[in-house]
Amino acid sequence: MSLIEDLKWRYAAKKMNGEQIPEDKLNYILEAARLAPSSSGLQPYKIFVISNKELLNKIKDVAWNQSQVVDCSHLLVFAAWDGYTDARVSAVFNYTMDQRGLPRETMDDYKQNIMSLYEPLGKEWQADHAAKQSYISFAMAIAAAAEQKVDATPIEGFLPPEVDKLLELEGSGYKSTLLLTLGYRDADNDWLVNMKKVRTPKEDFSTEIK
Repeated sequence: MSLIEDLKWRYAAKKMNGEQIPEDKLNYILEAARLAPSSSGLQPYKIFVISNKELLNKIKDVAWNQSQVVDCSHLLVFAAWDGYTDARVSAVFNYTMDQRGLPRETMDDYKQNIMSLYEPLGKEWQADHAAKQSYISFAMAIAAAAEQKVDATPIEGFLPPEVDKLLELEGSGYKSTLLLTLGYRDADNDWLVNMKKVRTPKEDFSTEIK
């Protein structure tokens, strides 16, 4: 089945049935998220994969009581850097050069260029930029889930500072940005399951400029 057909199949499940997804499907989705592109290849984010029911119930309380949070198989919490620092950027580039068998100083000029651009823009801009990178990985996970016939519900309706507390992110350099529930739809109790998928008409969605 093509990606387009997979995306036509998926929707944001409002009710999940609690069934667990196979480990190989979970790993496939996570690998797709890991392989996502990011600005300068920095990947300034990570994913917390949560199946602990006690913790999921606590997250549900700060996610507008959305039932998918506890009825899913796994909850993915995307968390992004709270800013760019020389140490963080250097660590990524040093690892990249080591993996490629190149001297670490190979990326020094590029790193300095990044820092000279990002530092004057301030921490708020930096955190927002890092969060946007996590959205790319998030989208890849959703597409991979559709391919695996796993329901994935994106959730922005939560209180990030409260989730940060629950995950003990204070002082870690990360802030939660997005939630993604993975599981299977409860077709008998989900009001959205049989609704027609509606998107902006093609002629209005894209404009070709020759």
